[in-house]
Amino acid sequence: GNSCSSQKARRMTEEEAQRWLVETLGVSRETLERLEAYRRLVLEESENQNLIAKSTTDVFWARHIVDSAQLLLHADGARAGDWLDLGAGAGMPGIIIAALDGRPVHMVEERKGRIAFLNRCVDALGLSTARVHGCKVEALRLAPSAIISARAFAPLPKLLKLAHPFSTPKTIWILPKGRKAREEVENVKQAWQGVFHVKQSITDAEAAIVVAKGVRKGARP
Repeated sequence: GNSCSSQKARRMTEEEAQRWLVETLGVSRETLERLEAYRRLVLEESENQNLIAKSTTDVFWARHIVDSAQLLLHADGARAGDWLDLGAGAGMPGIIIAALDGRPVHMVEERKGRIAFLNRCVDALGLSTARVHGCKVEALRLAPSAIISARAFAPLPKLLKLAHPFSTPKTIWILPKGRKAREEVENVKQAWQGVFHVKQSITDAEAAIVVAKGVRKGARP
């Protein structure tokens, strides 16, 4: 039946992923080299801590780099200001956004091994606009950001509550989610107002990205 054919849906090859970065985002040769250096750092560190699923090591450009880079397509129209990435993990999307975009990127991560790795990436790749905050989101002291992203960090209600202090009504929220994205959005509409869009991920047919603006507390009248 369907389940079989959907699993065989053609995935982006590594070569296509690199071409996509050049053609869609205008990524330079130098930046591609920086992203390749990041890929090597992740694979090397994966011997010490579990950063990515083993099954994705051969499709790193598509599943990790383009998967993160595509968030920039939803950042159009964001005002000048910082990019805040919560639960930064191994640096997807934070490190990749910092390599591709000129705005300051703040990565928040509380796991010690991940914090050390993120700092090593920032240094090794010369990402002068990136900063790692080794703390819980609740302990963060930061002015509101222009863009907030979070990947596999927390369910939407908790995420909005934790991150709301770092937003303004003009902040664009870009939140990669799995197949339950629409359900999650429906569930927060009781407690949060705003314009929520669910966009299809270009690297994973099963995944979606929640893009929200004008997010504020309070149910609709």
